[in-house]
Amino acid sequence: MIHSEHIRLRAVEPGDVDLLYSWENDPEIWHVSNTLAPYSRFQIEQFVMNAQQDLFASGQLRLIIEMKGDKLPGESAGAIDLFDIDAVNRRAGIGILVSNAFRNKGIATEAVEAMILYTRVTLHLHQLYCHISEDNLQSIRMFEKLGFTRCGTRREWLITTNGWKDEYMYQLILDSFTTRA
Repeated sequence: MIHSEHIRLRAVEPGDVDLLYSWENDPEIWHVSNTLAPYSRFQIEQFVMNAQQDLFASGQLRLIIEMKGDKLPGESAGAIDLFDIDAVNRRAGIGILVSNAFRNKGIATEAVEAMILYTRVTLHLHQLYCHISEDNLQSIRMFEKLGFTRCGTRREWLITTNGWKDEYMYQLILDSFTTRA
């Protein structure tokens, strides 16, 4: 497990199927995950059963954000993903989901910071990147606070019920990352 002050990042377990099923099938968050249709329970179970494959072979890693300490110990607060893991160029995409009850408590920042340290120290990656919709101001602020810099804009990349939105690409060169004081 990967630990920080208030959370731990742990591997997905079979007991997480119901939780993942509810998160993956929540239409409120489909716009950030590019999901267009619900997942079946069988698909989620298959994902969980195959989640223990070598992350460089599968190109992805999902970890559950679990609370520790006095505040709801053992409670699952969200998930954090590495995707498109590229061992040759030593980079990966990063994405995070924090469930509604745990938002605005610094959990996302702590989880991303823990993942940054893990990818730099353990996986020896050189960079992380993420894609954020122009209207996701909380994510933009958080990733910028952690040292990610905007390196591109995809114009009218995402269609929403309110029209087209730009998507920003952010990256962090891990060699330059220092933990927050």
